[in-house]
Amino acid sequence: MTSQVRTVVGNKSGGVSSECLSPESQEASFLCQNTYSLNRSVLFNSFVRMVPLHWCLLWLLLPLSSRTQKLPTRDEELFQMQIRDKAFFHDSSVIPDGAEISSYLFRDTPKRYFFVVEEDNTPLSVTVTPCDAPLEWKLSLQELPEEASGEGSGDPEPLEEQRQQIINEEGTELFSYKGNDVEYFISSSSPSGLYQLELLSTEKDTHFKVYATTTPESDQPYPELPYDPRVDVTSLGRTTVTLAWKPSPTASLLKQPIQYCVVINKEHNFKSLCAVEAKLSADDAFMMAPKPGLDFSPFDFAHFGFPSDNLGKERSFLTKPSPKLGRHVYSRPKVDIQKICIGNKNIFTVSDLKPDTQYYFDVFVANSNSNMSTAYVGTFARTKEEAKQKTVELKDGKVTDVFVKRKGAKFLRFAPVSSHQKVTFFIHSCLDAIQIQVRRDGKLLLSQNVESIRQFQLRGKPKAKYLIRLKGHKKGASMLKILATTRPSKQPFPSLPEDTRIKAFDKLRTCSSATVAWLGTQERNKFCIYKKEVDDNYNEDQKKREQNQCLGPDTRKKSEKVLCKYFHSQNLQKAVTTETIKGLLPGKSYLLDVYVIGHGGHSVKYQSKVVKTRKFC
Repeated sequence: MTSQVRTVVGNKSGGVSSECLSPESQEASFLCQNTYSLNRSVLFNSFVRMVPLHWCLLWLLLPLSSRTQKLPTRDEELFQMQIRDKAFFHDSSVIPDGAEISSYLFRDTPKRYFFVVEEDNTPLSVTVTPCDAPLEWKLSLQELPEEASGEGSGDPEPLEEQRQQIINEEGTELFSYKGNDVEYFISSSSPSGLYQLELLSTEKDTHFKVYATTTPESDQPYPELPYDPRVDVTSLGRTTVTLAWKPSPTASLLKQPIQYCVVINKEHNFKSLCAVEAKLSADDAFMMAPKPGLDFSPFDFAHFGFPSDNLGKERSFLTKPSPKLGRHVYSRPKVDIQKICIGNKNIFTVSDLKPDTQYYFDVFVANSNSNMSTAYVGTFARTKEEAKQKTVELKDGKVTDVFVKRKGAKFLRFAPVSSHQKVTFFIHSCLDAIQIQVRRDGKLLLSQNVESIRQFQLRGKPKAKYLIRLKGHKKGASMLKILATTRPSKQPFPSLPEDTRIKAFDKLRTCSSATVAWLGTQERNKFCIYKKEVDDNYNEDQKKREQNQCLGPDTRKKSEKVLCKYFHSQNLQKAVTTETIKGLLPGKSYLLDVYVIGHGGHSVKYQSKVVKTRKFC
């Protein structure tokens, strides 16, 4: 990723003559478009003569041209100027070292990026951030031809032949991912060669961000999260919600400038600030970017030195696009989402909310120098009702999400419509412990504290009514899922054994594997096991702070998945299964999680288990 840069500019309009800026006829307009396309290609897709190591990369990416530029170097003042001007890398196939680039994908049209690592044993980190649609992407390594990698004397092989040689050879796939998480590839020692990043969106046109660096230890462009990355609801009113979170170590320890941005919406939590900005964007011209070979949108003109306002008036790009030249621009429905950046404060009160309405809250910490951000673990809350809070009615067999503020209380009522012999209550506490009391026709039947997952079965009574009181923990707000049913066989949650612990066999530990076991039930369920490397001082409190316990395996990284399998036994004494997790590193600690997935799609996580491989074998 290292080489010098020389910028070539024709005039202040980015290399386009003044006649093209104000065409006086349709013919002139058509000529302007082609002249602009040619000059943009000349400006951004041409290179000066390169050392032999880079010839294959240049001709793989870009056509021959008389005006040229070299790949950027991390140490040059000129390269720092280009990073500040993000438009320099717009629509370029070269990934700069140590700078985040933004681009877009057309649906079902793959896009490729390239960069060269010149020396063996070079650290490498590549981060891909999907914005408003899941991505499929893979990173592969293409060895450079020997003729193009040395500094030997003599005439090199013709460039077109080198380019064709690289295209014909298949590279080695290093990593692949499919989903909408912020995912990364990192290696402490990468071989030299030509690296290719290929991205694909199969759902819709979308945009994304890519960051690559050969100095991941010193860069640290993304702000760090505190040991407790959760966003807490500290106060809840009818129209206001107060949020608080732990400060980022990037500000408190590293003394780097940061700012926090709070996002509020009614749909779901967001995984990246890029996804938020995609929802907020009212510029349809970006997402309706032109197909290759068609006219350019105002977005392209604005990012290459053209005044989009004038072009919009003279050529009607914004108001009346030509059906022959551009894609039809339509107005998207307004998204009910709000983003507020509040500086370095770590407490904020959201106001002007609607009563008795559920909102989702996310906090992002952004590095003011790099403009790159990291997401806290979001939360949700329902504002209070206008009138006196009513008792929530539970429906038979339906899962209900409940939020209870710190030291607060919530009342629920369950009245089965038919006679019944038993009533089953299923409680899944997402965060801190919660106290539950159940009364039947005024008589106290149950009073217990619930952590994680609990299931209670009570004897029924004809025409009985049940009142459930939920009391929040004194340490923080509580979120939970609750299900009441008279037909436990039809519940959407999977059945659970009384003991949901994961047992690790110490004598079966090796330097590269660990063997664990867990209990099942008589019901056939799907079990998925996941692993994650953690520090040696990882403890139970950190496990609770790690994430919302109600989140399922769909929120985990693909690389953490070990396997999924179905299991059950009619004999409960034999309803136990074992599994050996292989491919572990010596002397490392791993967090193991087992998810059981019910027929209705709801998942429940067993109690997490930390295992450590042997250091010497």
